[in-house]
Amino acid sequence: MPTPRLPQTAWAVLGLLSFPGERTGYELKKWADSSLRFFYGAPAFSQIYAELRRLEDLGYVTSRRSGPEEPRAKRAYTITEEGRAALATWAAGTHDPGAVSLKHPVLLRVWLGHLAEPERLRELVAEHVTRAEDELRDVRDALAKADGVEAWAHPQIALRWSERRLVAEVELARGMLADLAALGPGQPVEDSPTHG
Repeated sequence: MPTPRLPQTAWAVLGLLSFPGERTGYELKKWADSSLRFFYGAPAFSQIYAELRRLEDLGYVTSRRSGPEEPRAKRAYTITEEGRAALATWAAGTHDPGAVSLKHPVLLRVWLGHLAEPERLRELVAEHVTRAEDELRDVRDALAKADGVEAWAHPQIALRWSERRLVAEVELARGMLADLAALGPGQPVEDSPTHG
């Protein structure tokens, strides 16, 4: 049976389930927030639950409800052998994963800097540096928790890449701050490279 075409988020959710143990949607979200978000983006709860339903319909995951002794019923999910085989086929596939998509909202604001107050632009970039430094601390915390766990060898590689990317992001943003500080009061729109 050919592997169905699924959104990458479905494969990411199935990938979270490919590690030992069963997990609730809440646990999957927590794990995505502490790992996937650094290099792919953590899906929202609604996306996780929608993908879990789709994956269960395909027979790639099974679920069980908690017993009546629980104050709130929970549903725990486990990957099936069919799901593991489909995920392995997808992960090892020769299809082009596509270009990396970069959408940098801070850089978009800098690009439109001729329409902004220079001080506010510098504040935005400085805030971005702080956020990137916070993320860097988070990824280093995640690396420390994963250290020595043999089953997490590949996630650790992704986390180390994320650490290097965030170090570069902080450096690049600081360079942008220096570039902004070196600018004069602003460039009139009429003098833009594409005017006229």
